[in-house]
Amino acid sequence: MNEIIDLSQEIYEGMPVYKDLPQVKMTIHNSHEEWNRIKNPTTITPAVHKLELGEHTGTHVDAINHMEIQHKGKSIEKMPLSMFYTEGVCLDFSNKSLRELIEPEEIELACLKANLEIKEGDTVLLYTDHYRKHFNTENWGNGPGISISCARWLGEKKIAGFGVETMSPGVSGISNREVHHICGEMNFTHYENLINLHSLIGRGRFRFIGLPLKIRGGTGYPCESCCGFRKQVKNLGQYV
Repeated sequence: MNEIIDLSQEIYEGMPVYKDLPQVKMTIHNSHEEWNRIKNPTTITPAVHKLELGEHTGTHVDAINHMEIQHKGKSIEKMPLSMFYTEGVCLDFSNKSLRELIEPEEIELACLKANLEIKEGDTVLLYTDHYRKHFNTENWGNGPGISISCARWLGEKKIAGFGVETMSPGVSGISNREVHHICGEMNFTHYENLINLHSLIGRGRFRFIGLPLKIRGGTGYPCESCCGFRKQVKNLGQYV
């Protein structure tokens, strides 16, 4: 039997968003009472919601055109689906403190400890436990992140992307802008605001799915991300 682990935050009005990005607004556009022509209803039952939100809300993936101005035109709908449907690994960095950097040698050590190999085309997820410790607190925006050299090291591995629990892949004011630039330069992406990464530690390789909506010209979009495991049979593997 296959096991699917949801890695996506809920989207709701009032949820935390990065710095000056649009706040989520959710209103009832049509109600069942309206459709049923009920006059002066005592309750309103949503039939259709109207959503207002930024492309980079909650669990989302960044398009290449988001990374830097010279990548204009490389929008989300032009990125190959193979970037969002990959094999993957999850590495344990739950020892990291607020605003602490993850370095390339630490990635190598984490792979060694977990007996995992980062392969070309993989999605590499970095578990820091920041979501469970700090979500919607004053330190939510102060999570650990990868260093500039770590971003380039991952790019040289020719991965499809990497994912973090935090609101940014690097540390704001230290490495975050440069991490975005390197992703654009080396043509790989990243996912932000992932959850449940603790459920992947020690599980080996998996199938990662993080498909965004096909928005024309989009700089990214919220996605339903998940990992799939297959019950191991005669050591034939765990991912689907």
